[in-house]
This record gives sequence, C-alpha cells and structure tokens, in this order.
Amino acid sequence: MAKEQGQSGKTEILLYSAWFVSLVAMLGSLYFSEVQGFIPCELCWYQRIAMYPLVLILGIATFTNDTKAPRYVLPLSLLGGSISVLHYLEQKIPGFGGFKPCVNGVPCSSEYINWAGFITIPFLALTAFVLISVAMLILAFRESRT
Repeated sequence: MAKEQGQSGKTEILLYSAWFVSLVAMLGSLYFSEVQGFIPCELCWYQRIAMYPLVLILGIATFTNDTKAPRYVLPLSLLGGSISVLHYLEQKIPGFGGFKPCVNGVPCSSEYINWAGFITIPFLALTAFVLISVAMLILAFRESRT
C-alpha cells in the first residue's frame, strides 16, 4: 500500500511538473506577443499550436491523475520540439533556410531576444517541449514496469 501511494505521488509530481512547464510556456509566449509586441512568425505559430493544447490536456491529466497521459501528450510535445529545433537552426545557422522559407510577415530567422548569445524564443520553446517529453517518457516507463 505504501509503495502504491509513493508511485501515485511520483506520478502526480511528473504530471504537475509537465503541466506547469506548459503553462509557463504558454504565458511566456503570450507575454512576448501581447505585452512586448513581438509579432510571431509562421514557425512560432506552429509551436504555439503544439503547446497551447498541452496546457489543457496536461491540466486535465494532472487533476485526474491520468497515467496514460504520455499516449496523447508525447506526439504533440515531440512534434512541437521538432519544429523548435528547425526554427532554432534557421535562426542560428547562416544560410539555413529550413524546409519552407517564411514569406509573409516576420521572417523566421529574426531574433527578438538573444540572451547569453544562444537563448532565443525557439530555444525557450524547445526547452519546454523537452522537459514535457522527458516527464512523459519517465511516466510511461514507470507505468510499463507496473
């Protein structure tokens, strides 16, 4: 019984952590666009499309203690992380044009922020997607062992 409660507590921590990261990422992106006035490029929108539903999905999974959350969270977080990698490469590697160049609005290669010489908005998004994915992979691994 004690082991089962310990497992449940660790599951809750993983779910709450992933949900908190998604919430901070969503609020951060809204801060950059709505408060700072940074206009999102096309790849930023795709990352938002992957992140914003995670706030709701992980919130529900957290409050219902749904141990099957990795099944429906990982596809979105891995897709969003892949887009973040592509976007970051487009910003940091000269001449890297990505698969489809941004033609309307803000170019995807522009950097609104560049903290410490490498932290850009896509890097922040990638960090969030990686943290969420790692939490879900740990949860999936733990659940497969029980």
